[in-house]
Amino acid sequence: MNELSHLDELEAEAIYIIREVVAECENPVMLYSIGKDSSVMLHLAMKAFYPEKPPFPFLHVNTGWKFKEMINFRDRRAKELGIEMIEYINPEGVEKNINPFDHGASFTDIMKTQALKQALNKYGFTAAFGGGRRDEEKSRAKERIFSFRNATHAWDPKNQRPEMWKLYNTEINKGESIRVFPISNWTEKDIWEYIQRENIPIVSLYSAAERPVVERDGNLIMVDDERMRLEEGEEPEIRMVRFRTLGDYPLSGAVESNAVTLEEIIDETLSSVESERTSRVIDKDSGAASMEKRKREGYF
Repeated sequence: MNELSHLDELEAEAIYIIREVVAECENPVMLYSIGKDSSVMLHLAMKAFYPEKPPFPFLHVNTGWKFKEMINFRDRRAKELGIEMIEYINPEGVEKNINPFDHGASFTDIMKTQALKQALNKYGFTAAFGGGRRDEEKSRAKERIFSFRNATHAWDPKNQRPEMWKLYNTEINKGESIRVFPISNWTEKDIWEYIQRENIPIVSLYSAAERPVVERDGNLIMVDDERMRLEEGEEPEIRMVRFRTLGDYPLSGAVESNAVTLEEIIDETLSSVESERTSRVIDKDSGAASMEKRKREGYF
């Protein structure tokens, strides 16, 4: 009997976890943030239940500041695959015009953390799939695949359940919920090689192209629309850049690159010594413990 390849093993583990949640949890949902990890998660969900559609909806928590291309890609993929895509925006944030320029870390809390908690409460989801990976960031490295949250969606890293022999305890008390990370054991390299092998569509922002950017605090920020506030002396310039990670465009740093094809992106990934999240402005603003702090408060 042929042994499974490394990617086959990762795929089998992820599909097993997705099916386990559907079998054991009352009302699951899959978070869809439109990036490469979400694209892999969507592909795995489609594979797990083929020829049927995944028996759960997909949820995009929209801050209102995503790249235009990301939103177009989301709508196109949902239509192509015939899946239910729920979009949720924090109405309080919209009413108060919360934005990344004036509100700093509060923007992330209100438009991401609080919005996510509101959406999970509104629809009564008991388990939410996410695309977090252990190689991305320190707090994610110590989080279990099944991450249990209390009634306020808070995470306690000192109170995690053992997951020996791939056995998962999905029992929860009323009001509690689970965040589940099927691709937790994947690396950025695994993600790209799987995208290449499976021919998974991704947003073209991951490929290098000439784009208008400004250099700010060591980051190359793309000027995606007229809402981008230029500081004194700033002038957008066209550079050959791509993105290793995608989020809100004023908070996502591009990297100078000539990698256009998947082969070139994989080669560039292998030569990099930094995590892709080093280009996320929100991770730099709050210090080394910012991600763990946000997760404790209910962030994904």
